[in-house]
Amino acid sequence: MSMIIRKAGKLLTVVGFICTGLISHAQVTFDSDIVYGHKDGMALVYDVLQPENANGAAIVFMMSGGWYSQWAPPENRARQFADMLDAGFTMIPVYHGSAPRYHIPDAYSDVSRAIRHIKMNAERYGIDSERIGVTGGSAGGHLALMAGLDSDSGMVDDSDEVMQIGNSVAAVVAYFPPVEFRDAESVAVGIVNAVSQEELLGRFPALDFDEELIPSIAPILFVDAGDPPTLLVHGDADPLVNVTHSYAIKEQFENHQVESELIVIPGAVHGFRGEDAILANNARLAWFQKYLLD
Repeated sequence: MSMIIRKAGKLLTVVGFICTGLISHAQVTFDSDIVYGHKDGMALVYDVLQPENANGAAIVFMMSGGWYSQWAPPENRARQFADMLDAGFTMIPVYHGSAPRYHIPDAYSDVSRAIRHIKMNAERYGIDSERIGVTGGSAGGHLALMAGLDSDSGMVDDSDEVMQIGNSVAAVVAYFPPVEFRDAESVAVGIVNAVSQEELLGRFPALDFDEELIPSIAPILFVDAGDPPTLLVHGDADPLVNVTHSYAIKEQFENHQVESELIVIPGAVHGFRGEDAILANNARLAWFQKYLLD
């Protein structure tokens, strides 16, 4: 893999390496640590990874697991996104304010702002603002669904120019996403089987927020006829986020005639590996090629 790394738009270095596993064969240019906002004196950032064969479409990846947002060097992300980079997609990993300090409503507010910032700067990144997809797994899948289903055309009266930009996306792919948070029973059964509320919050502190905000972050409550095409991929042996979450929101998509598909992988657990990962990733790539390129 050959990569050109940029920092704040400036060329830093060029490196080449060979690694096992996923390898991108395209030369990749990085704009790293692009600041899309600030919180408590800290910067919120994303990276832009652009392959030499860029097709003008972009895929925003929600870097979130348990609503923890763990940073990694862009060259590591290039390995993770090798299939999509080789297909010509510009990849944009987005980092949000992380648990345990921040909670789910904070994470969603951050990534929604990131979408606006990306669209505002689309020309700079060489992408079409109308051909942006979003994806993620687990908490990242939840945030991807929220980004896709809860969109607007911008807040024209806002003093912040970023917030004046719309946050809609053209396609969504979500792996094993939690979609329902309306009561303790649905959380305990649907997200982690057979645990108490206390144990649940100890493991996922991002769930510890004012329950009055729950309707603002439950994707299943935002489904309507204007939603973008959405692919769900879930394992039927998932012990963490029960597959019923994906069945439930798929039913809502069908009720509202939203273009959607649900792939249930027999025996797959939380976090796809081996053949399960290959199946899921191939389906994800095909979905974005269909709805961001055709």
